Amino acid sequence: MTIQDTALLSEWHPVLLSSALGDEPVPVTVLGEKAAVFRTSQGVHAFKDLCIHRGVPLSLGKVKDDELVCAYHGWSYNGCGTCTRIPSLPADRAIPTKARAFVYGCVEAHGFIWVCLGLPQSPLPKVSSFIPDGFKEVLMGPYTLQAAGPRIIENFLDVSHLMFVHEGLLGDSEFAEIGDYQVNEENGVLTSDEIVVYQPDPDGTGRGVHSRYVYEVFGPLCVAFTKRDHGTDHIFRLFLMVLPVTEQMSKAFMLKQRNYAYEESDEIFVKFQDLLIEQDRVMVENQKPELLPLDLQAELHLNTDRLSIAYRKRLRELGVSFGTA
Repeated sequence: MTIQDTALLSEWHPVLLSSALGDEPVPVTVLGEKAAVFRTSQGVHAFKDLCIHRGVPLSLGKVKDDELVCAYHGWSYNGCGTCTRIPSLPADRAIPTKARAFVYGCVEAHGFIWVCLGLPQSPLPKVSSFIPDGFKEVLMGPYTLQAAGPRIIENFLDVSHLMFVHEGLLGDSEFAEIGDYQVNEENGVLTSDEIVVYQPDPDGTGRGVHSRYVYEVFGPLCVAFTKRDHGTDHIFRLFLMVLPVTEQMSKAFMLKQRNYAYEESDEIFVKFQDLLIEQDRVMVENQKPELLPLDLQAELHLNTDRLSIAYRKRLRELGVSFGTA
């Protein structure tokens, strides 16, 4: 089922790691809508995954001479969606003007392929302006979760779950108290005050530290935190971008940055994140209701939930219907 949400239709959604898109088209689903993503010498493209001729998925076809060729009858479409060749059509016949593919916005940035089903608000994802250079980077995902996108985002923003869901790694239940903090807004981005958390093993190295978290919310399904260790100049940034496949199924992509442990294998950080995702999966796939309640009276909130409250308010302000009002 297609999710008709105006706010989300105009957002850029990550659909693939750039490394996952080779010479052949790849099928993806965004907000319940199927698309075929492919690469040519001009860049990346996304079409509605449906040939107008006989309804076969274009993702079953191939890329030849910088055009997407349907597997069923060989119709060829250029990057603009125009049909340029119909093999069965006599040479003296003009190609019908309706012979077009439906084109979606598609860009490549930061190691990901992004798709927008509607009219993009900007040429690149908003988060592009907030991803700094000069860090060691690791790309992760997709992690497929049977959970609504806003549920996954809110879990990421929920600092007080670290001491229980990730006990022994990102938190300690004996040190569960969270100091009061505020959430501020500037240029449409929500930013938390610094939140201090004791972490026994925050990056899988066995080194306990007092970490200082600052969370940022860039859009309905795009967030990040910056973590600094007390007493060091270590900076760790983690961006989370969630693709809403359907209302209750999502794919999570992550970009991890660090300015330390350059000699460590990326695989160490990926495996550690894999472990954390599996711990989170138990929670987000079992929360009720499945869609995030946007009515603040529907659940009990504490001061430590200020970030979650601000996020829910932001979804309401944006007119996101991808939740329960």
